[in-house]
Amino acid sequence: MLPKRHRLTRPEDYRAVLRGGDGRRRTRAGTDLLVVHAALNDNPELTRPPRVGFVVSKAVGGSVVRHRVVRRLRAVTAARLPRLEPGTDLVVRAAPAAAHATSADLGAALDRGLDRVLAGGRR
Repeated sequence: MLPKRHRLTRPEDYRAVLRGGDGRRRTRAGTDLLVVHAALNDNPELTRPPRVGFVVSKAVGGSVVRHRVVRRLRAVTAARLPRLEPGTDLVVRAAPAAAHATSADLGAALDRGLDRVLAGGRR
């Protein structure tokens, strides 16, 4: 489970990560299963914990499938929170192929995406 302090909950927070406007550096990286959007913290005074939000559209599948994907993403993301700097916000958007992926596949895709965004978006 992802602790509440590590969750993006407000629509404004999602917009800030996806569209910008708050002065933080943004980057994104995609795989065949998901896209990781990141708003990276360049301010050393910002010490709040990293936060993560998930976007799983109806293109992924019905309600049961979407919720299964979100539960799996929450679990694999919670294990990777120590890799994130304080003040970092992530939005993980699932692709339709995520509906048929195992937790291990989602974890590997998340690792690839995180490696890219934490390196500054370079491939």
